[in-house]
Amino acid sequence: MTMITKQTKSLMADFSSCEAATTLRERLENKTATIGIVGLGYVGLPMARTAHDAGYKVIGYDCDQSKIDMLNKGESYLKHLGDDLAPKLAASEKFIATSDASSLEDADAILLCVPTPLGPHREPDLSFVLDSTKMVASLLKPGQLIVLESTTYPGTTRDEMLPILEKTGLKCGRDFFVAYSPEREDPGRANYDTSTIPKLVGGVDAISTDLAVAMYENLITEVHAVSSAEVAEAAKLVENIYRAVNIAMVNELKTLLAEMGIDIWEVIEAASTKPFGYQPFYPGPGLGGHCIPIDPFYLTWKAKEIGRNTKFIELAGEVNAQMPSYVVSQLMSALNIGKKALHNAKILVIGIAYKPDIDDVRESPAAVIIELLWSGGAQVSYHDPHVPMFPKMRRHDIDLTSTPLTEQVIKDHDCVLIITDHTSIDYGLIGKHAQLIIDTRNAMSRVPNPTAPIIKA
Repeated sequence: MTMITKQTKSLMADFSSCEAATTLRERLENKTATIGIVGLGYVGLPMARTAHDAGYKVIGYDCDQSKIDMLNKGESYLKHLGDDLAPKLAASEKFIATSDASSLEDADAILLCVPTPLGPHREPDLSFVLDSTKMVASLLKPGQLIVLESTTYPGTTRDEMLPILEKTGLKCGRDFFVAYSPEREDPGRANYDTSTIPKLVGGVDAISTDLAVAMYENLITEVHAVSSAEVAEAAKLVENIYRAVNIAMVNELKTLLAEMGIDIWEVIEAASTKPFGYQPFYPGPGLGGHCIPIDPFYLTWKAKEIGRNTKFIELAGEVNAQMPSYVVSQLMSALNIGKKALHNAKILVIGIAYKPDIDDVRESPAAVIIELLWSGGAQVSYHDPHVPMFPKMRRHDIDLTSTPLTEQVIKDHDCVLIITDHTSIDYGLIGKHAQLIIDTRNAMSRVPNPTAPIIKA
């Protein structure tokens, strides 16, 4: 049963003067409404599953025909969602996967789940949001609810999307309705999924908020409404800025304490014994994923519009962005101690996904590190059981495939560099046969009595 917060109840709108809203709310509440999902990636596909499992008819749209073809064949392309999802959707009469945008005309609610990357100068790239909004505007009809789920800066929903939609001559709050509800996906997390992660909802007006709540309360266990779309947009950024700043802090402390001969991992474990006033964050080779490396800079850019600087965010970004270079410098120093140069050194990278036990390489620091190693003349191989082939990325084109992790492969490399600590990796094998280990994740702490020299970087 969905829990709706007290704040949600206080925002309930007066529907008596809006026939379109009354009709839509009834359809949402009795689940006769059709929900359209624009973008079937890491956010859209889990939401499509959630809406489908809740009993709604779902139209899944994506401009990538290969995704549509795979879904219609019952083939999975996001492995962390399980192998049974695609066959289940393909066999269902309540799910349609299509690259034909006109199919969305039949949707009562349309959720935009599209990428919001950064441009070359760390400026927000809203092209996917704006293009999707224009597409929706081209088929907009009275009685539809449009919800943006992509992470963005405060004001995007009201100032960027709404004018495009109202160019149709239809009026928000009377003919159609607009809200913002940020995605909170965390691929690979076992204890939460889309349906159990609390949902924030903020509309551009009270009626839009209420309609979005009416939909999400049938999908999500807990729904929390806020007073505006801007509050919901800002809340999403705060969540990720909090993490980015704290990770930057421990990354900086790692480099400092290492020079003092102090193990940051032991320090964090010791500090974690305090039962209040402290939450552990862990260092690494750099930030990865779509959220933490990107989202904070949406607020940084917006702040400059009003003449403000976001010093904490920018400093955290600088610290975290330097970590791949720090890792490579530590690797070079370790090789030098063994009278080896980086040039022509054979480096085996362990793990290229941005976090353990998933196949997601978005913004993974592994890509930057591999390119830095290449620029120094190193020969690089990688092993990742979840990513058999390095996929093309927006800023990187790394033509490598995963090599098997065998005793001979480990021995043949001058250094093993652990970037992602997948649980399925045989760290004991690495600890026994590697000539040198650079461990950015404290993974080798799991191995009793490794014989290889280990540098924590």
